[in-house]
Formats: sequence, structure tokens, C-alpha cells
Amino acid sequence: MPEFGALKRVDLRELWPHEAIDFTPWLSENISVLSDALGLDLEIIGRETAVGDFSCDLFAKDLGSGRSVVIENQLECTDHDHLGKLVTYAAGHEAGILIWVAKNIRDEHRQALAWLNTRTYANTDFFAVVVEAVRIDNSRPAFNFSVVVSPNEWQKRVLEREVRTPSMRQERYRDFFQSLIDTLREKYCFTNSRTAQPQSWFTLVLG
Repeated sequence: MPEFGALKRVDLRELWPHEAIDFTPWLSENISVLSDALGLDLEIIGRETAVGDFSCDLFAKDLGSGRSVVIENQLECTDHDHLGKLVTYAAGHEAGILIWVAKNIRDEHRQALAWLNTRTYANTDFFAVVVEAVRIDNSRPAFNFSVVVSPNEWQKRVLEREVRTPSMRQERYRDFFQSLIDTLREKYCFTNSRTAQPQSWFTLVLG
């Protein structure tokens, strides 16, 4: 019979005592891990970037779509204050992707972000991500990102068509690049991007 170890949760504050001083710099340096979880190609532009009198934890860009990204971190359970900050930072940076990373996402906030995803167009996406740390017996701790809220691309496209129908040329661009990025991701593990846009270009990271 196989022998199994005991999986134990690790207090996030043991690994990152302070959000701004410890966790935000770490996430900035390990943004590829969050990119993998979300299916995006994120590139950090700035840390603690100013938005009026406030500071956005991380400001980034999704290379696949060219959209600006704001990331709000929280090593505790989500609250209304951070939800307001997330929206404020997005408005200040004209972001198309909003990502909320927290120890736990309250049900009310999951519902709020899911509702926003159904009420916004295809160029605005809301994500909620749970960060956790575990260890087996006395092993080194390991971290994990779990995406608990993400946009429904089918719903987004329906809403987009109701407001503005892409031209035949734009649809052909989208079909071409969708096939390309699917092949690059599934066959060659070359990109994290999952959704093409109805445009004549697509950015890929060559390294």
C-alpha cells in the first residue's frame, strides 16, 4: 500500500508578512505563474503606480490583447474597500482586465465580479484568484493560484454582437489568430493566450 503524507495549509503571513513589502514584489517577479493560471501573457509595467492619491499594487499589460491590467492584492478575506480600489485603479489606468488576488474571496464579491462580467463588453474582464500555500508533512511550502471568477467568453461575444457586430474582415482576423494561438498553446506550449481579438495583429512573447 502507498504511504501518503499529510497536506497542511500554511499561513500566508508566514511567507509574506506584509502585502506591499513582501507579497507584491514577489508576485511581480513571479507574474508568469499567475499568467499560467489565468491563460494570459502578463507583463509588469509598474508597481505601486499612482492613481490620484492612491497606489495600484501592480499595473501590467496583457501582451496577447494589448489591454492594460490592474492587479489588487489582499492576503486576507476580500472586503468592500479593496473592491472599490480595484475599480478605481482600473478607471485611472483605463484597464481592460481587472484581477483581484486574495486569501479568500467572499461569496458576495464572487457574485459581484461574476455580475460585472455579464454586464460589460468583451474588452473588459474581471478575475478573482485565491492564493494559498500548503506543505506535505514538514516539506518546503508550495503556493497555488485558483481562479474562482473569470469571464464567460460566449456571453461576452453575445453582448458584443448586440452592441456592435464585427465586420467580415474582423471576424476573419479573429478566426485566423484563434487557430494560431490555440495551436501554439496546445501543441508547442508557446503562449498562455486563449482568446483572439477581431483585429489585424496579435502580440506574442519570443523571449
